[in-house]
Amino acid sequence: MTEQPTLFGAELRRLRIAAGLSLTRMAALVHYSKGHLSKIETGSKRPTPDFARRCDAILDAGGKLARMAPAQPSEAPLPEEARDGEVWLMSLGSDGKSWFQPMDRRQALAAGAASVLAFGMGTGHAAAEDGTIPVLRAMFDQFRQLGQTASPSVVLPALIAQTHTLRELAARSRPRLRAEILALNSRYAEFAGWMAQESGNDRAALWWTDRAVELAEAGEDRTLAAYSLVRRALVTLYREDARETIDLAHQAQRTGASTRIRGLAAQREAQGHALAGDYNACMRSLERARDLLGAAQPEAGPVLGTANLPDPVAMVAGWCLHDLGRARDATAILDREIQRVPPHALRSQARYGVRRALAHAAAGEIDHACTLLGQVLGVVDTVSSATIATDLRRLARVLSRYHTASSVRALQPRLVASLHNLTV
Repeated sequence: MTEQPTLFGAELRRLRIAAGLSLTRMAALVHYSKGHLSKIETGSKRPTPDFARRCDAILDAGGKLARMAPAQPSEAPLPEEARDGEVWLMSLGSDGKSWFQPMDRRQALAAGAASVLAFGMGTGHAAAEDGTIPVLRAMFDQFRQLGQTASPSVVLPALIAQTHTLRELAARSRPRLRAEILALNSRYAEFAGWMAQESGNDRAALWWTDRAVELAEAGEDRTLAAYSLVRRALVTLYREDARETIDLAHQAQRTGASTRIRGLAAQREAQGHALAGDYNACMRSLERARDLLGAAQPEAGPVLGTANLPDPVAMVAGWCLHDLGRARDATAILDREIQRVPPHALRSQARYGVRRALAHAAAGEIDHACTLLGQVLGVVDTVSSATIATDLRRLARVLSRYHTASSVRALQPRLVASLHNLTV
């Protein structure tokens, strides 16, 4: 590993000279200083994966430079949680803070937690009737709408409580209704996993994803087992682990899942290939995703994946092009697609708004990037997303290279405040 920066720098210099580019011209194309580029070529500075992918695109290196400077994913394996959580404990503080902890029933009894305050559902045989399912489905739709406009800390406590209530309701209902309630409850649990990831807790996110699969299988719904792999791949994507992201997406596509889930998995695979700097594989995956999602039949239950993007493949393509170092191509797509996001979908507006500003900054359009970011920072603060914070930190690093620009100086206090709010 100690030789890697030197090897990368030597290959970068060779490719740059072969392309007929001076050091000054190359620095202008990648939007880094000439001194920074020189240090990388001499091996005295380590290249970032983003820098490598950008050089790859400019020099048409076919992913070679990206492979020489891979991201360093977390050494920790994907977190797993024990499956013996029979009792769900939640604390709601007067200061607005809350926590959730599943634990074994014996542990709860030993701690005296089960006797603090209990609410029973009674002993009636048929706790749900035919008219219950539409109401529960409507409530779930409301939760998803709330998730677009509020912080996970607002959504999660009520969502967890409702998931627990449905689990108990299913246990007390007739067999036909039980299966329907469990299948719907699996979507509640899956959404709780997404909100947990948005709050920055990957362990909780995967715990809820596993519970969602269990609930779905109990309700004779086999779709979530494959979709859980797509969700896990999202965790590895934000860890910048390209190989694991691609592997998980491949597994999801091999499971014989629905056409829609295979399409979502193909999208995730494209994002993994983009991280790896493989343009051709990324484009093939995006094409496959478009074909599959275009052929997918409407789902009977709540839709899995985003429901707020008119053309999710196009938006993901813009995301991928940025990661591939093709920032200007990315801006053309993201500029167009962000206009099509519904006004009520604040979380989506914040996510792709920050990504759009990041692409413009990577393309060297610093003043415009600051203008775009200033338009969405208030929404970013509202939805409070750990995943959006990942891109916001990347954008802050890009802007720091232009700290003398008046637009950057003017935006800096708000950007620092937003980053602080997302980490406390």
